[in-house]
Amino acid sequence: MKLTALVREHLGRDYLGRDIATPTDSRAAGAGISRQPFGAGAGSIVNGTAWVLLDEQPERRLGAALAWASRFPEVTSISLIAESGTGILARRARLFNMPITVWHPVGRTLVEAVADAYLPPIQIDVGHEQWRSVIEHAGAEPVVEHGVLAGEIRGLEVCRVVTDVYTGDIRLEVGVGVHDREAFTMLHGNRPTVEALADVVQAVVAHRAAGAPLHPLNRLGAERFLRWQVINAPHRVGAAILRAGDPPLPRRNLKDAVPCVAVGESASGAAIVVVCSVGIDLDLVPFAVDAREMHAPGATLIVVVPERDASPVTRRVGDLASDPLTMIAWDEFAAIIPPSP
Repeated sequence: MKLTALVREHLGRDYLGRDIATPTDSRAAGAGISRQPFGAGAGSIVNGTAWVLLDEQPERRLGAALAWASRFPEVTSISLIAESGTGILARRARLFNMPITVWHPVGRTLVEAVADAYLPPIQIDVGHEQWRSVIEHAGAEPVVEHGVLAGEIRGLEVCRVVTDVYTGDIRLEVGVGVHDREAFTMLHGNRPTVEALADVVQAVVAHRAAGAPLHPLNRLGAERFLRWQVINAPHRVGAAILRAGDPPLPRRNLKDAVPCVAVGESASGAAIVVVCSVGIDLDLVPFAVDAREMHAPGATLIVVVPERDASPVTRRVGDLASDPLTMIAWDEFAAIIPPSP
């Protein structure tokens, strides 16, 4: 009902010669309108334009809209309506061949969204940098994203350097995620950091290894485990060297599975952007092309997924990107992290 009201107000009640609010479950003969199920909100096709109202986490629903609209041969353009995240949607919409317009509703009026700029590079705080050697000596790998220095074990964050918001003190917090770091500090606050971190590293390594049984420590950050594998075998994706790169948007937490980025160069010095993901993520391609545009517009873009996740729908959305991308199925991944039963 909301989508119908917004589209009718925007295009005019009589643009079809009838009221588009007339209930119908299939294309109305001669009317140019078709209502089709769309799981991430609501969708209608009006005279060749797919009108899509996005609801939950709209900034991560462009891929779903593209996958849905590409099913219908009559669709030649997409109009997205969202209450939030429209700047990100508008930025990503420019990176596809199909014309996509993003709208923000103000009352019943649709206002065209303005694309967000990318976040400026954030330099790591000098005071934080001193903890890099501690992370390395404990056996973890220093990783910096959006100016935040963390220590990872095969893609799983096990510590993070933070600045106390009250005292301004800089410290290394040990644990997997913010709640685990808080609990660890409460229980082991006086324990030497290197010793504490080394124990955590040892425990995590045992779970993030081939043949390890299912455990939260190998289910969390599976896409980052895949990135760790790719960075350690860059030749598999045509790169000479790769390193972890900033995602287009900072990660909200460790629990949500979102793609991750690696950047590097080929043997000839050409820029390469690699995006890793685990599971069927309809927004993988919009995320990936956004990452390329942020790091190195026009660079070779490689999307790496486990063999089981190289789905036809992801390839179909990938074919709509303005600049080509390549999908690589990482067949060894299942041996490291088996699928959930």
